[in-house]
Amino acid sequence: MRGLCEHKSARLKVDLSAIRKNYARLSRYAVGADCAAVVKADAYGLGMDKIATALAGQVKSFFVAQPEEGCLLRKILPNKRIFVLHGFLPDGPGLMADYNLIPVLNSLEQVRGWRAFCSRKERDYPAALQFDTGMSRFGLAEEDIQNEALKGFKPILVMSHLACADHLDHPANEEQRKRFIKMSAAFPHVPRSLAASSGIFLGTDYHFDLVRPGVALYGLPPNEMDTSLHPVLELEAQILQLRKISKGAGVGYGLSYHATHSMRLATVGIGYADGVFRAFSEGGGHLWYKGIRLPIIGRVSMDSLTVDVTAVPEEQLAEGSWLSIIGPEQDIATVAAQSGTIGYEILTSLGHRFARFYHDDDDDI
Repeated sequence: MRGLCEHKSARLKVDLSAIRKNYARLSRYAVGADCAAVVKADAYGLGMDKIATALAGQVKSFFVAQPEEGCLLRKILPNKRIFVLHGFLPDGPGLMADYNLIPVLNSLEQVRGWRAFCSRKERDYPAALQFDTGMSRFGLAEEDIQNEALKGFKPILVMSHLACADHLDHPANEEQRKRFIKMSAAFPHVPRSLAASSGIFLGTDYHFDLVRPGVALYGLPPNEMDTSLHPVLELEAQILQLRKISKGAGVGYGLSYHATHSMRLATVGIGYADGVFRAFSEGGGHLWYKGIRLPIIGRVSMDSLTVDVTAVPEEQLAEGSWLSIIGPEQDIATVAAQSGTIGYEILTSLGHRFARFYHDDDDDI
């Protein structure tokens, strides 16, 4: 009996060497600061196991969001520092200690819970401390710094997160930086971290002791500054069916498109279940074939979409031909703009039905 069918109508290609090159570039830009790597959300949807392994020779500290992610990463990287951005829930300190994870403590309740756990175990397990410097999301408020719960507490890192770093001249950046300096003064000689991907490009005043690139590792420019990052992925899908339609024929759910002339169409095996949003078609989205732009016609369905292939010579296409969604002609940012969203959402929404291919070369970085 044969096993599960391995053929899939869409494929995602990830260039691991490009991710390493992006890490090296970010490290050089933040010279003087340690450069960590954020691999939360399955490395932004690209595969935490493959990417963490590819970066292991360069990176000392990794960040994830949830404890479960940290447990999975610990099995891959037994000897690296792993920070958990969400800290832990009330019943979770033991899990953090068992897997040698470093919680980022975001509230006085977490600080009290962690210190009580350490006291019971008679051991000072490491933890980081986050400040809310103006984003009103995670972290201790300024008035919390003098709380009795923090008396004598020495974290191994203090950190915060910038709300507007993707806008280089936003006044909130400098306001948060100054507040971070003021709050971190309560913990002298403790390493500090403020900049994630966008913050790295605000300059050395924002680098402190450790930077935390995430989306920039995966080739997505974090702000309007040209950082010349390497693209790391290509997404392609196969033609499942070709057909000709006459003027006036309706296409797709709701028959939202009607042909204005006779056309040749291709039905392609990828849809919104795979992270290609319905809004992509409404925003003028298109696929590519050997440099030829192929507009999406009608609505994106769950498992398929339809493109106009009239511009491609008929003899060049057949069922099984591959079309490009993300690649040399069209990057993630372009797909995001046409989908009415941001690159982060496109990247982390990429589905799990693709055939995934990881390329790695030994080029110098």
